[in-house]
Amino acid sequence: MQLYSDIIGQGKPFIILHGFLGMSDNWNTLGKKFSEEGYQVHLLDQRNHGRSFHDNVFNYEVLVEDLNAYCQEHQLKDIILLGHSMGGKVAMLFAATHPELVSKLLVADISPRFYPVHHELILKGLSSLDFNKIKSRGDADDQLAHFITNFGIRQFLLKNLYWNDSKELALRINLKVLKDNIEEIGEALPMHTQYFGKTLFLRGDRSEYIGLQDEAIINTHFPNAKIVTISKSGHWLHAENPKDFFKEVINFLG
Repeated sequence: MQLYSDIIGQGKPFIILHGFLGMSDNWNTLGKKFSEEGYQVHLLDQRNHGRSFHDNVFNYEVLVEDLNAYCQEHQLKDIILLGHSMGGKVAMLFAATHPELVSKLLVADISPRFYPVHHELILKGLSSLDFNKIKSRGDADDQLAHFITNFGIRQFLLKNLYWNDSKELALRINLKVLKDNIEEIGEALPMHTQYFGKTLFLRGDRSEYIGLQDEAIINTHFPNAKIVTISKSGHWLHAENPKDFFKEVINFLG
């Protein structure tokens, strides 16, 4: 089973991996900008997300296998690999497991360490969507607002809505499997994994995902890493301050 992707432009392959409950679509605007700099940008939907296949197995090892199969299918090597949040964990493990395929690694707002489960309210809100009653995006937003007060996060989640073949609203994500495997999302990078290639970690100045205590663990796994802070941004730094995010990525890629 092959991952769904949106491929933009021509040039050196540049793969972008979305975060938990996200999809390739979240990166469209930046993907186009990167393609204008001479890259062939591959925006991927990871399994159980977006338009990619649903499967009961969900952990970082299989997500890495999916990405490797994608690279083989498209004959990609010497890739630039960027991942945000959950996608960043996939990117880290992929680079450590398949260093021969990765020329540069970029990780957006996630550290190699373990994170406790913290998506319960979001998953509860998504689980509460009853599509027998919900007939519009507005209805879905009203329902989610009982669980999630942040408008931006609700809009991000509502990108998962689509009209199915029965002309009913549905979610693209495989919600049941993601809920059943939620503990997998916070898993740490295996202890002795390392990637020695050039690596950039980007963190939001308002985010707590990469703190000062994370710098040592980042340098242990990625000895050739540098960490850059994006101002005026939280965990969704690429959406909150795309201008500075884009500038730092291009500077790093040289």
